[in-house]
Amino acid sequence: SGNYYNQGEIRKKELEQSCYVLGIPASDVTVIDHRDLPDDPAVEWDTQLLATLVLEHIEAKNINLVVTFDAGGVSGHANHISLYTAVRYSVCKLLWAGLVLLWKQNQGRCRVLVLESVNLFRKYISFLDVLISCLLPRDELFILTEEETEQAKRAMQCHRSQLLWFRQLYLLFSRYLVLNSLRLL
Repeated sequence: SGNYYNQGEIRKKELEQSCYVLGIPASDVTVIDHRDLPDDPAVEWDTQLLATLVLEHIEAKNINLVVTFDAGGVSGHANHISLYTAVRYSVCKLLWAGLVLLWKQNQGRCRVLVLESVNLFRKYISFLDVLISCLLPRDELFILTEEETEQAKRAMQCHRSQLLWFRQLYLLFSRYLVLNSLRLL
């Protein structure tokens, strides 16, 4: 729930506001507030517990595409890395189990894309990273229009409790507000 600084309730509301800006209805937003999954940049979450919660959500919402962090967590945040590990574990578990329910019921395959972590230089050169990203291997490359970039910025600004000085720089210079390179898991 984002309660690292005891701001869980505030951050939940900010998330809902941000999703509204992005056109995501509140009914499609799920906040997990689990005592064994604390918001703490130094805590690695339990892989099996998180994988179970992720799979339950995928099945309940009939999700066919998951976008998550890669092994670097984009910012190195332990919780972000734990999420990647749990999603990777979930995918392997599903494949090992013979692609259980979702696949047996012919509801389609859930694809998983992981967001590429880049070095600090590339992270903050904004649209200039398009040239580099086009030359490097990846499965998907999303380049946002100017309108989509402004929408993403408005969504980020809804997270007022998290807009520290370095996130202000992020809003100005981050390549992630302009382009995102992803690979299939």
